[in-house]
Amino acid sequence: MQCIAFSATAPLSVHRPAASLRRLRPVSAIAAPPKPLRYQSTHSLPPEKIEMFKSLESWASQTILPYLKPVEKSWQPNEFLPDPAGPGDEFYHEVRALRERAAGLPDAYYVALVGDMVTEDALPTYQTMVNTLDGVRDETGASPSPWATWTRAWTAEENRHGDLLRTYLYLSGRVDMTMVEKTVQYLIGAGMDPGTENNPYLGFIYTSFQERATFVSHGNTARLAKDGGDAVLARICGTIAADEKRHENAYSKIVEKLLELDPDGAMVAIADMMRKKITMPAYLMTDGRDPNLFEHFSSVTQSLGVYTAHDYADILEFLIGRWNLEALEAGLSGEGRAAQEYVCGLPPRIRKLQDRADERAKKLGPRPVKFSWIFDREVLV
Repeated sequence: MQCIAFSATAPLSVHRPAASLRRLRPVSAIAAPPKPLRYQSTHSLPPEKIEMFKSLESWASQTILPYLKPVEKSWQPNEFLPDPAGPGDEFYHEVRALRERAAGLPDAYYVALVGDMVTEDALPTYQTMVNTLDGVRDETGASPSPWATWTRAWTAEENRHGDLLRTYLYLSGRVDMTMVEKTVQYLIGAGMDPGTENNPYLGFIYTSFQERATFVSHGNTARLAKDGGDAVLARICGTIAADEKRHENAYSKIVEKLLELDPDGAMVAIADMMRKKITMPAYLMTDGRDPNLFEHFSSVTQSLGVYTAHDYADILEFLIGRWNLEALEAGLSGEGRAAQEYVCGLPPRIRKLQDRADERAKKLGPRPVKFSWIFDREVLV
């Protein structure tokens, strides 16, 4: 799961008056983390809305669970890696070939790939976050509820991503695995604060955006790996991207259903989430040395075109179209219409602000930053 932290705005209650929706604060296009931790609201969903999610269990079984793949039909990390059980010296030859391919990719690429891997490897945090959501959490750890079944199986599918990338990076010899592993440990310990308030409306809007962002990011690392001559790594990143796309479809379906059943509540929640900003799940990352590691990593992904503020705008525009938000009319209050106007007007504003930020960055020029992940070598950001 990945997304650059985009805009800094104050948290907005789902039930705040419509007038406050019109007081637009400046949006920052700089890929930097918010100051941890933001003000944390909890349990903002009214009881009757919690009951609505319970009433949707049959729908979730029929519509959402089919987006999962059976284990026996799923790919596994070992299929993409040198086989230690192969005959003779085949394993050593395969590792040597992997390392030769890895040598052709630049350090900046490995910074981006490690950041993606660290993000994927912090999976316990994401399952914990989903299990805070009222009305859909796994109450026992093995609940038969379709919401709980989805969360556990989604986690199991996602778990393969970090495992595969971690092993590939380990075999490549291009990165300092001790510093990478420390970063993962720090990140899981730090947690995350996406601003979802135990509210499944906000939670599923967040995951819809995040899965789309991860699809884009892994798709771009696949493209760059192919261009750099590593077809195997390109296939790895492309396979992970396909998983993220499938998961995006599931979460987006849930939001579509909420817009159908409660258009006003869903529309206000989308505006709330976008005002807070969709932050990368790993925005609290640190390696114990660089307090601005996330900002520096984000600058590298921006410069490489792995994930940019323009991608952020494209994703929002895509979801506006998918959810048909501009045409939404029935069931909207004044607050809902203000939220609709705000959300639908965001993409061009984001692009304009990012264009200005790009111009400022050009005037400043690139600067070297050391990354412990690549043995303290410098990358221009």
